[in-house]
Amino acid sequence: MIYKFKSKVTGDLIMLQANGEAILKIIGKSDPSQLKQGILLPQDMPNAVAALLQAVALEEQVRAEQAVLARENGQRPPAAPAVGLRQRSLPFIQMLQRCQAANKEVVWGV
Repeated sequence: MIYKFKSKVTGDLIMLQANGEAILKIIGKSDPSQLKQGILLPQDMPNAVAALLQAVALEEQVRAEQAVLARENGQRPPAAPAVGLRQRSLPFIQMLQRCQAANKEVVWGV
């Protein structure tokens, strides 16, 4: 399954299921019915962007702490994923920012 996020302001944003669900869960859409289809209103977008930015910061902090711990134990730090949450969430964050500025919603699964 893929997720297609649509708006009247931007082009469609397509994500694989695992990535789309992760993004939706971060912004608080964890109910199974909210994962299949939903709408994000402009007034909810600032909180969604803040949640995504916080999740990105947390992921990077955990990765940095793991690297420090590995070095202290004389081990090689774990390899960073080729594509992290920062890269996966940036197009969605940009979509939300543009939609909020234009006062238009984002929908998926419709």
